[in-house]
Amino acid sequence: MSADLVSLAIEASKKAYVPYSHFPIGAALLTKSGQIFQGCNIENASFGLTNCGERTAIFKAVSEGHLDLEEIAIYGETANPISPCGACRQVMTEFFEPSAKVTLIAKDGRTVEMTVEDLLPYSFKELE
Repeated sequence: MSADLVSLAIEASKKAYVPYSHFPIGAALLTKSGQIFQGCNIENASFGLTNCGERTAIFKAVSEGHLDLEEIAIYGETANPISPCGACRQVMTEFFEPSAKVTLIAKDGRTVEMTVEDLLPYSFKELE
């Protein structure tokens, strides 16, 4: 499924609303039941109100009642595979298992695969 998610993440980035940074991000996630949700970053003139592509996809899935998230792919127009911000890493930790696969994608199509736990070891959730 990763190849499909990569294509869908790239496709999602084309819908990004990025009039300030001109830095589109796209994400596609797969639920354990086979549903796919896409998301893009959506900027706001008040930068703190901007939402990242990863969180858009996750929030879409959760708002539709899907808490069984399995895998996510994230695309950025970066020389190296995109690195999610800290807020996105923490949200992924909330909704994915630590072993869930995360595929990071560069503008040339190169990918790096890791897990949610790789992205945020010793996360806040683990402190409960």
